[in-house]
Amino acid sequence: MVTEARRDAVYRAISEPTRRRILDLLADRERAVKELVPQFRMSQPALSQHLRVLRDAGLVRIRRQGRRRVYSVDPGPWGEVSDWVGRYQRPQPGNANEG
Repeated sequence: MVTEARRDAVYRAISEPTRRRILDLLADRERAVKELVPQFRMSQPALSQHLRVLRDAGLVRIRRQGRRRVYSVDPGPWGEVSDWVGRYQRPQPGNANEG
């Protein structure tokens, strides 16, 4: 079970457009930080701060490959995000938009 603090961290992390773009890139394949930097108009340290927020929220994993840090999407918290969003995609009884 995900704690409320962890859930809040996830939603804060994905609320920022740069971090969503990072997640989009990592959804295709894992990438080293140096592969991500050219995709953004920011320094490597600034990008690393965004990656840290994503990592602290449990949305990405990091592994060392020699001297490189390679990031990938961690599927862990996405099920809960999907479940929460799904609640609002189902028709609600008494909704004016029904049938």
